[in-house]
Amino acid sequence: MALKNRKEFRRFRIKKRIRKVVLGTSEKPRLSVFRSNKEIYAQIIDDSTGTTITTASTMEKSFADTKVAKIEKSKLIGQTIAKRALEAGINTVVFDRNGYLYHGRVKSLAEAAREGGLKF
Repeated sequence: MALKNRKEFRRFRIKKRIRKVVLGTSEKPRLSVFRSNKEIYAQIIDDSTGTTITTASTMEKSFADTKVAKIEKSKLIGQTIAKRALEAGINTVVFDRNGYLYHGRVKSLAEAAREGGLKF
């Protein structure tokens, strides 16, 4: 990668280092978080089969109309992904912060998912 985009390169290196350790199985899938400047996305992924079990994002119509702060939106996404995971029969996950710092929106999503019933 070019040096012109150092932040993205740094995140990519951290992401590779995390993914060496964090691996989702069918019993304990991976909860992956992606955040852009405006939106936040969460997926529960089974890496053994390479399938996405459930997703939640602020791009969905039910969240697009809400006018709240980004941290509040990430809390809503955390609660939603926890509810959808429990409906799919998933209680425990492995958290993949995807190279982002465990701070701010990523942290609020994780805490809301824990409050929603997911264990990680």
